[in-house]
Amino acid sequence: MLATLVRKPFDKKGWVYEEKYDGYRILAYKQGDQVKLMSRNDIDRTEGFSQIAAAVKALKARTLLLDGEAIVVDRQGVSHFQLLQQDNKAADYAVFDCLYYDGKDLRREPLSARRAAMDAAIGKGKVLIPSHRLATNGIEAYKVAQKKGYEGVVAKDLSSLYAESRSSYWLKVKVHQEDEFVIGGFTAPAGSRTHFGALLLGAYSDGELHFVGKVGTGFDEATLSSLHQKLRPLVRAKPVFVDPPREKGVTFVEPKLVAQISYQEITEDNKLRQPVYLGLRDDKSPREVSVPGVRT
Repeated sequence: MLATLVRKPFDKKGWVYEEKYDGYRILAYKQGDQVKLMSRNDIDRTEGFSQIAAAVKALKARTLLLDGEAIVVDRQGVSHFQLLQQDNKAADYAVFDCLYYDGKDLRREPLSARRAAMDAAIGKGKVLIPSHRLATNGIEAYKVAQKKGYEGVVAKDLSSLYAESRSSYWLKVKVHQEDEFVIGGFTAPAGSRTHFGALLLGAYSDGELHFVGKVGTGFDEATLSSLHQKLRPLVRAKPVFVDPPREKGVTFVEPKLVAQISYQEITEDNKLRQPVYLGLRDDKSPREVSVPGVRT
């Protein structure tokens, strides 16, 4: 179940307001002693998040399916995608839903019942943590998220069933601007920079990939080298963007890689201001990446 982005915080009766995490969405399956952690695009994360897998295996429930996010937090308790990229062995699992519990399918039960089952299933541990509810009032919850420095707020209708799609019963409001963008090329390096200068970023609208700007910060030497190795086999002669940048020294690539980018804002002509590269996402399909605020 995916949340729909809305621009402003709100308050509604019968809704709850949770911290929006900055990590990897994970479904945790348990059947007896067998545990599997899967991303939303069916990548097996069990080995990569072995600490989470071990914690799920130790739970008493015979059969279980949990929904949540693998996260790594800083000293202030704020999750960051960059930290997760650096050390996923230290990840915790912020759990926010339970779809199956001891043989019972809960997807047609309201969120209030699923949450109760989730709390009963995971108990009080250190690795498996219930998603943080911020305040009973949505406006106050947003203020808490701002003060704490969280990525945002996810608002959920307590009466909602589990829909395996994007839904208006789960809504998200961002505090910090951070999104995924498709890498469609790179510029030549200049000065002391090696491998490439900046990445050309795009997002889809009406089935076409639009250029949204360049990102040239957030890279160290190891990241530059690793990214360049991934980009070289994808080089193509013609631009993939419908509105490519007009500058020299540009190399275009097939739109296969998705980058996580933080930025200050998106201008009226859909260009990123002050973007910073955070890492690659292999759990998102390029075709899922739309211009923020615009549905494909």
